[in-house]
Amino acid sequence: MKKILFYCQYHLGMGHLVRSVQILRSLATEFEICFVKGGTEVEGLNLPANIQVVTLPTLLSEHRQLKVADPSQDLETVKQQRVITLLNIFDEFQPDCLMIEGYPFKKYQFEFESIPLLERVKAAKKDIKVVCSLRDVVMAQPYLDRDEVIATTCDRLNRYFDLLLIHSDPQFHRLEESFPAVADIKCPIQYTGFVAQPLTEVSTTTPEDAIDLARTNPTILISVGGGQLGHDLLDAAVEVSPILTARLPDHHVQVFTGPFISIDRFQSLSIAASGQNNLTLRKFTSQFLTYMQKSKLSISLGGYNTTMNILRTGVNSMILPSNKDWEQMVRAEKLAKMGILELLEPADLQPQQFADKIVRSIETWQSPTLSKPFDLDGAQKTKIAIENLLASQTTPPIEIGAGVAKSAYAD
Repeated sequence: MKKILFYCQYHLGMGHLVRSVQILRSLATEFEICFVKGGTEVEGLNLPANIQVVTLPTLLSEHRQLKVADPSQDLETVKQQRVITLLNIFDEFQPDCLMIEGYPFKKYQFEFESIPLLERVKAAKKDIKVVCSLRDVVMAQPYLDRDEVIATTCDRLNRYFDLLLIHSDPQFHRLEESFPAVADIKCPIQYTGFVAQPLTEVSTTTPEDAIDLARTNPTILISVGGGQLGHDLLDAAVEVSPILTARLPDHHVQVFTGPFISIDRFQSLSIAASGQNNLTLRKFTSQFLTYMQKSKLSISLGGYNTTMNILRTGVNSMILPSNKDWEQMVRAEKLAKMGILELLEPADLQPQQFADKIVRSIETWQSPTLSKPFDLDGAQKTKIAIENLLASQTTPPIEIGAGVAKSAYAD
């Protein structure tokens, strides 16, 4: 059985981690996997038991600068520990393929460990394939050093990588729309379709989930991904709930703040929400797709995984793209133009206006239809692409639309 070392660094939200886990579930059916992750622990990910998981010492990133999670630690010491751990894992596991999530399109601040790992691959006696696993929208931010970043990205790809996998449906978004130097990339580029959780996937049900999912009230689902962004939406959710008690008395507001929200922030929200019988406040659930399926309306920031859940379920949706994440805005604006969801502006979060928006959306929503369904089978097609690569075959381009896993909008 071929071996894959999958390296994922996440530090702001959960998008990179959740997408990687979905891909790993598919890969684990055919490969021996070692998953190396760097980031805050998240419970309830439900990885297959045959995947070896290694967590690097935690480092955080703020304004593209690294910092320690524990102030008592020394940054350089933690960085050294991570490099040693990462290289030791590589030497012990002896992979046939190294998959890196996001880099070199993102996470340049972690090059202190990714470059030594890539150099170790080049120095290996056997042929080890290197693959970049990339989301749909990249490089949207107008960095001051944008040209330098683009040039560096192309250099790293051409020097170290054998394949670039883009987890997008090219009918929706192509790499050149957010990365202008595609012509300078020498390694093969392949679209897999979107990586979306299947409706049939089994997840752990906690006692809290059992209670919440048994509720028969129509649900208004409000979520903000990892929880480090979107605090204005969380505040608005708490403020609008009393108004909705009168206007939608049979509805229940289910709020997920994200597992990375600070303790103080969660406590202040809990205090503000106390006594509101139509609102439930929780941090995280592994059953999020199930909640979305049973909801009358989903309100979120529009990160990759939440958006994939919207496309999979066909739920009525409103999205407030984070003003700190241009990726969300690019994706959300495209979907809004297609009539799949409604965009929210920060001004819409004023309690009375927010309530008006919610009531109108629930009362007037009609399920949109698409002439062509989105390709949501990215995890399976990633596995096929890696199988082809490791078989030393020429990797054929995947035809989006041929045998795709249909979304809820399919006819």
